[in-house]
Amino acid sequence: MVRYYNDSTSYRLRQKRAVASWLRQVAEAEGYTLGDVSYIFCSSAVHRKMNIDFIGHDYFTDVITFDYSDLKGERRVSGDIFIDVETVADNARIYGSTAREEMLRVVVHGLLHLCGQKDKTPRAERQMHRKEDKYLKLWHQMQEE
Repeated sequence: MVRYYNDSTSYRLRQKRAVASWLRQVAEAEGYTLGDVSYIFCSSAVHRKMNIDFIGHDYFTDVITFDYSDLKGERRVSGDIFIDVETVADNARIYGSTAREEMLRVVVHGLLHLCGQKDKTPRAERQMHRKEDKYLKLWHQMQEE
C-alpha cells in the first residue's frame, strides 16, 4: 500500500491513486511486489537535517530512501521515501523539466532504490536514469488510456 504524508510543507501530489497503481506496476516490472511504501513530502530544512542526522551528508538532496523491505526472499518492497519538494522544484528549473515531471521522476527514483537499484557510480547512475525514463514513459502511456 502506498501512503502519502507531509512534513513542513503544503505540497500535494496529484492523482495519488493513479501514482500508486503506476508504482505497483513499476515494482512488478522490477520483479517485486509493493508492500508498505510511504512518501513523505517535506521542506528543504527538514530534509537537510535528515541528511545530516542519518546519512552524514551536509547538503541538499531531493530524496532519501529508508528501506524496510523483508529480506527473507519474498521480494516485497517496503520503506519510507522522504522527498524535498523545494529541491525537486529547483531541479526542475535546472533540468528544464516541469515540476510535476521532476516530482514523478523522484517518486519513481525512490521506489527503484527499494527495488535494489543503486546510483553511486557513474554506470549505476546512468542505469537509474534509463529506468526512470522508461517508467516515466509508462506513466504517460497509462495517462493516455
